[in-house]
Amino acid sequence: MHALVGDVHSGCRNPFNSNDILLIMSDGRTALNATTDGLIHITIPVGMLQCNCSIIGDPDTREALVIDPGDEVTRILDLIGRHKLIVKVIVSTHAHIDHVGGLSKLHQYTGAPVLMHRDDLPLYQAMDEQAAFLGVHPPDLTEVDQLLKEGDVLRWGRFEAQVIHTPGHTQGSVSLYLPPDAGKVTAARTITSLIDEAGEKIDIADLLKKTLDPDGTRETEPVPDESELILPRAPQLFSGDTLFAGSIGRTDLWGGSMEQIMNSLRTKLMHLPDETVVHPGHGPVTTIGNERQLNPFLQPE
Repeated sequence: MHALVGDVHSGCRNPFNSNDILLIMSDGRTALNATTDGLIHITIPVGMLQCNCSIIGDPDTREALVIDPGDEVTRILDLIGRHKLIVKVIVSTHAHIDHVGGLSKLHQYTGAPVLMHRDDLPLYQAMDEQAAFLGVHPPDLTEVDQLLKEGDVLRWGRFEAQVIHTPGHTQGSVSLYLPPDAGKVTAARTITSLIDEAGEKIDIADLLKKTLDPDGTRETEPVPDESELILPRAPQLFSGDTLFAGSIGRTDLWGGSMEQIMNSLRTKLMHLPDETVVHPGHGPVTTIGNERQLNPFLQPE
């Protein structure tokens, strides 16, 4: 079993820094339900508490990110293999047992580095206490290869995720935000000019205009530059147990704080665009706009 890094055991040193992990994530291939708007995304509820484990992948490079493998790693690995994906990184949104129970095994089988926020390392260490609380056997622990912080950007394939530190459910809770241009698809650049018989360069748009209107008596629509056509995709948020459809994460467990979670929600998550699709750590998908309007915890006082 790997030792925990840095300030968990004296004498241990985190072998990666932020730049290392970004390089590691860009040099291979990897892992995720249906392919929508150029994104492979699979979410499966795992374990006795039905934690949503998400797999997010690039269908072209097959690189993927796995979020919160809480249990049932065999099912997760089956999906990864079925879609011919290679896991580049494993992220824990927080260190409650139902979200981290499969970290060790998934790391063992994929070799992908494990990431979580520094403030949840003590909670990860306290797995025996968490397991006793639920009356289950504690899972194996693994080394945490990278300590996340606010503003980190994780990249795999054409995609990137921004780390948002959202304490309140736990001290080290994080959310991952995929902005609308992450994974954007740009159309292939087209030929815009050619050389005529006299060796002169002719702009194709001008040539088309002359062909359509040889006398120059009509106004014609400009020919679009296909190299600038971007296929839009809604931003995505993986909120862990900070924000749910119609609710928020509980704050009565280790490291919880109602004041902190409300601050995280109001000053960070509620500043995201309304069209942001929210994938919570439990339960159904929602949007920031829906929660802004309907979530009872987020209504004006």
